Amino acid sequence: MKPRSTATRELVNLDGLWRFSLDRDRWDLEAAVPASYNDLFVDSAIRDHVGWVWYQRQVRVPRGWSGEDIILRVDAATHQGRIYVDDVLVAEHVGGYTPFEADITAHVSAGQEFRLTIGVNNELTNTTIPPGTITVTQDGRRRQTYLHDFYNYAGLARSVWLYSVPAVHVQDITVVTGLDASTGTVEYAVRTSAPAPVRVRVLDATGTEVAAADGAGGTLRIPDVTPWRPGAAYLYDLLVEVLDGDRVVDSYTEPFGVRTVAVRGTEFLINGEPFYFTGFGKHEDTPVRGKGHDNAYLVHDFQLMDWIGANSFRTSHYPYAEEVMEFADRHGIVVIDETAAVGLNLAVQGGLTGVPPQPTFSPETFGEATRDAHAQAIRELIARDKNHPSVVMWCIANEPSSHEDGAREYFEPLVELTRKLDPTRPVCYAAVIFATHENDRIADLFDVLCINRYYGWYVATGDLATAEMYLEHDLRGWAARHGKPIMMSEYGADTMPGLHAVWDTPWTEEYQQAYLEMNHRVFDRIDAFIGEHVWNFADFQTSHGIHRVDGNKKGVFTRDRRPKAAAHALRARWKPLAGRKPPRDLGRDT
Repeated sequence: MKPRSTATRELVNLDGLWRFSLDRDRWDLEAAVPASYNDLFVDSAIRDHVGWVWYQRQVRVPRGWSGEDIILRVDAATHQGRIYVDDVLVAEHVGGYTPFEADITAHVSAGQEFRLTIGVNNELTNTTIPPGTITVTQDGRRRQTYLHDFYNYAGLARSVWLYSVPAVHVQDITVVTGLDASTGTVEYAVRTSAPAPVRVRVLDATGTEVAAADGAGGTLRIPDVTPWRPGAAYLYDLLVEVLDGDRVVDSYTEPFGVRTVAVRGTEFLINGEPFYFTGFGKHEDTPVRGKGHDNAYLVHDFQLMDWIGANSFRTSHYPYAEEVMEFADRHGIVVIDETAAVGLNLAVQGGLTGVPPQPTFSPETFGEATRDAHAQAIRELIARDKNHPSVVMWCIANEPSSHEDGAREYFEPLVELTRKLDPTRPVCYAAVIFATHENDRIADLFDVLCINRYYGWYVATGDLATAEMYLEHDLRGWAARHGKPIMMSEYGADTMPGLHAVWDTPWTEEYQQAYLEMNHRVFDRIDAFIGEHVWNFADFQTSHGIHRVDGNKKGVFTRDRRPKAAAHALRARWKPLAGRKPPRDLGRDT
C-alpha cells in the first residue's frame, strides 16, 4: 500500500540531494532524487555506465517513533535495487517500475541517525522485464543493448520514504465496486499484520459517512451513489480501522471510485455505457530528469490532455508513478495500465539490422525464467494499482512476437494469472505489425484487440493513398476473425517542428497531420472500433542509432511540450467526441 500520513501513521519524505557514486569508493558527486542519473552529469562514462550505482545519505528517525514499526520504501529503482542500513542489506528487488520496502525496525532507533545506502543496477538480460543483452567491447567496456525504443534511463526515478506503522496494522486493502441501479456496491477485503478486529466506513467527498461495517471482508452498499465517470471523477474514501477493544490502533484511508467496466460484443463499457478512447501512448520522459517523476510536468501534461480532448492514455511501456495514477483518479482520466514487458520480439531486431533473428520464445532466448519474471511484474502491477478507478484494462505486453511459435505457450499462463488476480478488468496486449489477423497465435485469449500500426510511415512511406488501403484491409481482417472491440494503441509519424512542405513529405508538420487524418477516416469506417491512442504524446529520448535523431519525434507535442500542427488538428477532432464514437463514415475519401 502507498504510504500515507494518518492518525496512527507518520511519514517522512527522503527526496533531495543524495551522495552519488559509481563504485562506493568515491562520494564526490551529488544526485537528485527523484531523477534518472544519466543526464544529470556531463561525464559520458556516467551516462553510459552499465551496472550498479550507489546513492547515500544520513537519515534521522523521528524521536516519537519509539515502539512503532519503521519501514523504508523505494517507489522505484531501475531496474534492480538494494537497500542497506549502515552496512546491513535489508531488502533487494528486481523490477524497475514497482515499489519495494524493508522493515528496518530492528536496525534503527527512534531519535537516532543511520546511514542509508541504496544500490541501483540498470542491467537488462534475457531474463529481465524488459529484456536486453550485455556485451563487452574490445577495450573492456560493458555495453548494454535492448529491444525497446526509449532510452534506458536508470536510478531512483521516484520518491524514497521512511514511515511508521503500529505493531498491528493494515497490510493490504482490495476494493471492487459495482452498480445496482442507483446503489453502489463495494466489496472489500482487508489484510492485517496480525489477527485483530476491523471496522470500515465509507465517507463521501464531504466527509459524511454513507456506509459502514465490521469485519475484514464484506460488501457495503451506498444509496444514491455518485459514480466515477470519465471526465467527471467522484471519489469516496474507505476508512479502515484496526481495533483493540474500543481503541483504534491503526487507521488507513483508501480512496476509490464506484464504477464498472465490461466488454459487450464489440463495445467497451464503463458504467454500462459505450466508451470511445481518445488519447495517447505516453512516456515518463523529460529533459534532464529522464524518467524522474516531476509534479510540475504531471500537472502540465494533464492540462494539455484536457486541452486537446484526450480522455485516456496507456502507461507505455511500464507502470507509471503512483502520483500519476492518483491524479487520473481525481480528474476522470481513463488508463490502460501496462507492464514493462516491451521487447519480447526478436523479429523487430532482425527487421532493423538485417541480421536473421533467433526464435523469440525458446530456452536460449525468452523462456521459462523470462516468463517467471513477467509473471512477477504482473503480480506487482495489479497489487499496486488494483484499487484505482481510472485503470480500466491491464495490458500485459507491448509488441511481442505473437505470431511466432511458442507465443501461445508463453502467454496463456500469463493471461490466466492476470484474470485470477483481477477478474474484474479486461486484459489486452499491443500487437506488432508483423502479427496479422492471419498469423497471430494469442489474440483469442484477450478481451480487446489493441493494434499498433504505422502504414504511411514504416510501410508505404509518404504514400497515404496506399497506406489507407493497407490499414483498412488489416483492421477489417481483425474485426472479421475475432468479433472483439478493436482500438489503435499506436499510430504516428516522426515530425520535426518547423519543417513544412506543400507535398506529402515525411517529417513535416503537414505530413503528420495528413497521416493522422488518413487513419481517422479508416477508423470511422470500422464498426468494431473503440478508440485511438496516438503515438506519442510528446517527443522522447531513445538510445543511439541512425533511426533516431535526438530521440523519437512522433510526439504531437515537443519534448518541452510545445504543440505541433497535429495537436490542433487532434483537438478539433477529439473535443466534440467527449468519449463518444465518431459517426460512421460509409464513404471512401481516397
